[in-house]
Amino acid sequence: MRTLRVATVQFQHEPSDKAANLATVRRFAEQAAAQGVELIVFPECCLTGYWHLRKLSEQDFRALAEPVFSGPCSQALADMSRELGLTIGAGLLELGDDGKVYNCYVVAMPNGELRRHRKLHAFVSEFISSGNEYTVFDTPHGWRCGVLTCYDNNLCENVRITALMGAEILLAPHQTGGCASPDPLTMGLVDRAKWDNREQDPEAIEAELKGLKGRGWLMRWLPTRAHDNGIYLLFSNGVGPDDDEIRTGNAMVIDPYGRIVAETWKAGDDMVVADITDELLGHNTGKRWIRTRRPELYGLLATPTGREEDTRKVRFDQKGV
Repeated sequence: MRTLRVATVQFQHEPSDKAANLATVRRFAEQAAAQGVELIVFPECCLTGYWHLRKLSEQDFRALAEPVFSGPCSQALADMSRELGLTIGAGLLELGDDGKVYNCYVVAMPNGELRRHRKLHAFVSEFISSGNEYTVFDTPHGWRCGVLTCYDNNLCENVRITALMGAEILLAPHQTGGCASPDPLTMGLVDRAKWDNREQDPEAIEAELKGLKGRGWLMRWLPTRAHDNGIYLLFSNGVGPDDDEIRTGNAMVIDPYGRIVAETWKAGDDMVVADITDELLGHNTGKRWIRTRRPELYGLLATPTGREEDTRKVRFDQKGV
């Protein structure tokens, strides 16, 4: 039986302060390594900051981006991974060789290998581009991982393709919860006063984080992605003020049956640790359903309907999520 100790982190990043955010990553990575963790997942764009990016000029936006693999953040993660002996995933803005800027997630492994995922449905800025490739790779821990960033996970097709490519664990870094939405049953803004008063009244802010704006929304679909594809899912998220929105945290580990293995709803930086095994991977509902697929019926899934829209238009023009 293969086993793996994993960790997923929620933390409040500092906007545009990569040094401070790398220090937070190191702090949690050191704690994880001391507990025998082999794989740790940090949030989307946690190194550069996230929601404030939409307000940056093109010049400032591009200045914050850096090359992946050869850039300072990638190298810092690589050094940290080798030193501590664990695989580390963290998000940032990538300045690509093609001159475009991507919402990128870098995974550094202790054998020196680096992988990246460019978010497929990017929207934080008009100056950002979406990636066009799925990301699945083997790790030195003997497990095969995939990466999908935030909105990527909303579309069930992305998770199914990642599973079909052999992913056993899905790294799912986010900056979500507490988002403005025209749909009253889909998230909504968290009251800033409740966050600011969290130490005096922890129950009030925890009710927000666990309610419809946070965990309640996640539970409508996130366990389904794991269950329907028979994979583990490591959900990492921001927490606390992110420009004018409050991220809801709820870092969690979900098993191939969609069950919560470990989670937190702390109103602050936190890490959850869990031991997973491959015992559930071979024979589960999702794997059985995948084996009984009839791909010859699914051509419509790859046929444009004419109603497709760019994610940036949906998020900013329609205030959607």
